Amino acid sequence: MTEWFNNLSVMEHIFFWLGIAATLFLIVQIILMCFTSFGGDVDIDGDGDIDVDTDSGVSIFTVKSITAFFAVGSWAGLLTCAVAPANLQWLAVIIAIIAGGAAMAVVVLIFRAMAKMQCNGALETDKLVGKQATVYISVPSARSGRGKITLNAQGKFLELDAVTDSEEKLLTDEIVEIIAAENECMVVKRVVPQAEKH
Repeated sequence: MTEWFNNLSVMEHIFFWLGIAATLFLIVQIILMCFTSFGGDVDIDGDGDIDVDTDSGVSIFTVKSITAFFAVGSWAGLLTCAVAPANLQWLAVIIAIIAGGAAMAVVVLIFRAMAKMQCNGALETDKLVGKQATVYISVPSARSGRGKITLNAQGKFLELDAVTDSEEKLLTDEIVEIIAAENECMVVKRVVPQAEKH
């Protein structure tokens, strides 16, 4: 094993360590999913405005999908390096991108299917008022646009449109409280941690 590792090329080392890091991170996310609904996934946003969604509302560029891209892509690249001739090592990068892209697509399709598994029964939105939820797709400030929140209520997983009266944008993964329901669009506000109330 040591000899094999020492004989790895620079490209193979990059694929190996990237694969290890991405795989471990993916395992952590899977474990977290056991304790939260959908694992509180996030879209690439930060202070920017990249919110790319599929037609089902499932964000394409999320932590899980990008982690899957690097995990699968890195191992595919490493395997390609191991079997490809020395003068064709550049193929590893192409194979890694293709395999990673396929993994990302699979993750998106899985979450789209999970979203469609929601119960189709009548949703009593008034009973959601006062409940806490997690921001899934960032909610623009001052009702300048809609975002999405997720929560478990009424015996099912819910992914709902949301707006806020706050002057600040609500970022993904923030905990919010539903203060009103307007035609299945939830009005939410940021939940202030107890430490910040004093």
